[in-house]
Amino acid sequence: MSTLETWVPKTTVGRLVKEGKITSIDQIFEQNLPIKEVEIVDALLPNLEFEVLNVNFVQRQTDAGEVSQFQVTVAVGNKDGYVGVGMGKSKHIRVAIEKAVRNAKLHIIPVRRGCGSWECLCGEPHSLPFKVEGKSGSVRIELLPAPKGVGLVASDVAKAVLRLAGIKDVWTRSYGETRTTHNMAKAVYNALKQTYKFKSPDMW
Repeated sequence: MSTLETWVPKTTVGRLVKEGKITSIDQIFEQNLPIKEVEIVDALLPNLEFEVLNVNFVQRQTDAGEVSQFQVTVAVGNKDGYVGVGMGKSKHIRVAIEKAVRNAKLHIIPVRRGCGSWECLCGEPHSLPFKVEGKSGSVRIELLPAPKGVGLVASDVAKAVLRLAGIKDVWTRSYGETRTTHNMAKAVYNALKQTYKFKSPDMW
């Protein structure tokens, strides 16, 4: 029996999804409803893929001595306008990955795609509708619309997040300590979040 069949929702949104009153994740974002149960995402976006972006072995000192844990950053997405980034920690790497995936699903966001490049103007959603910027820690990244065929001109971490969001062509400019994988992934995620903050001007 799948976990969705045995799922007992704890939130109003969860109950509405389970009862079939909410049938698409778009409805949740349109009404600005909070997603607090990972099963909501599993039910409405069953074809999500995930990619492990980074695994760190971290040690911290406690009263009981040193505690060693794996710290994992993952990105999830359906390659069609939805993406999330999350982190998980555990003594066991498999558990850390599972926690990170759950965390990423709970932070899933819609990404507005378009063709904002004046060199292209094909009208297809292969890139971004306009330039956006995101920050996390010391990392700042700019994502710029690119014409068809350019591909993802970005670091491997940024590429993974953009690919899972369903973006095929983009130029990037990054600043700061870009080797910090988690901050890099989060900065790209925060930039993509901006695509729904603005309304793109209607093409005339």
